[in-house]
Formats: sequence, structure tokens, C-alpha cells
Amino acid sequence: MNKVSLAIRELHRSENDLATELLRTADRHKVDHEIFHVARDIAGWSQQHVRELARVGHDYDLDLDDEPQGVHEVLAEVRRKGSEMLGRRHAPSVLLLRDLRTVHRMAAGVSLDWEILAQTAQALSDRELLALSERCHPQTLRQLRWANAKLKEIAAQTVVTD
Repeated sequence: MNKVSLAIRELHRSENDLATELLRTADRHKVDHEIFHVARDIAGWSQQHVRELARVGHDYDLDLDDEPQGVHEVLAEVRRKGSEMLGRRHAPSVLLLRDLRTVHRMAAGVSLDWEILAQTAQALSDRELLALSERCHPQTLRQLRWANAKLKEIAAQTVVTD
């Protein structure tokens, strides 16, 4: 496997992980309708990126799963984590803060991976790979900005209040 294949494989995994975390966050915070709906919507972007990376991966002899991690797997994990969190008795705002921090960090990593892939595509003059990066990376940046905005919105109140 060459280095380009490794970069595509890593980005495929990272996008899948980000989609899963966004779905987990949505399901953990169903009572906050904005979090629930926006997180689910932007998870769909990462799920689409997983499909597109699997498709372009064939050009680099990769056999990547073109289906993102299943929702049933995510829900099972949410139930398990939910039980753990309830046992700790954290305030919902503290849990949301933690979840948004996780999404932010993951989206930042995915953004870097898209940048690496775009630079690689330019060096190789691979127009299809570059077009994929140019199409998907802006959505990842929007995911990152959403998590950052929500963190700014809730951070002070969450940390200062009892």
C-alpha cells in the first residue's frame, strides 16, 4: 500500500468516526432540538464523505466500506455510554460541553486530513482527488465552526453555574 492509499484510508476512518460521534451527540442530547437536528444533519455530510472516499479509494486499490457505520451500532453505543454517564450524575450541560469538545477536536483532525489529501492531489495532478477534497473539506470546516460556536455559547454558563 502506498502513502496516498494510507492517507485516503485514514481520512475514511476519521470521517466515519466523526459521523458516529455527531450521531452519538445528537442522541445524547435529544431534548436540545438544535443540537439533535443539526448534529444529525451534519453527520450526514461525513457519511457522504465516507461513501465518496470509498469510491475514489478504488483508484488506489483500496477496498473501503462504502457504508458508514450503521445507526444501530451507534445507538447501542449511546445506550451504553448513557448508562455510564447517568451513573456519574453530571449535569447535562457538562456532558454537552464534553461532547462538543470531542466533536470539535475530531472535526479539526478531519480538516487537517482533507488538507493533506488536497496537497497530495495537487502534487500528483490527480484532478478527481483534488475535486473531492475541494467539495468535502468546506463541509468539514462548517462542522468545526458549528461545534466551536456551540462551545462559545454554552461554555461560560456551564462552567460558572452549579
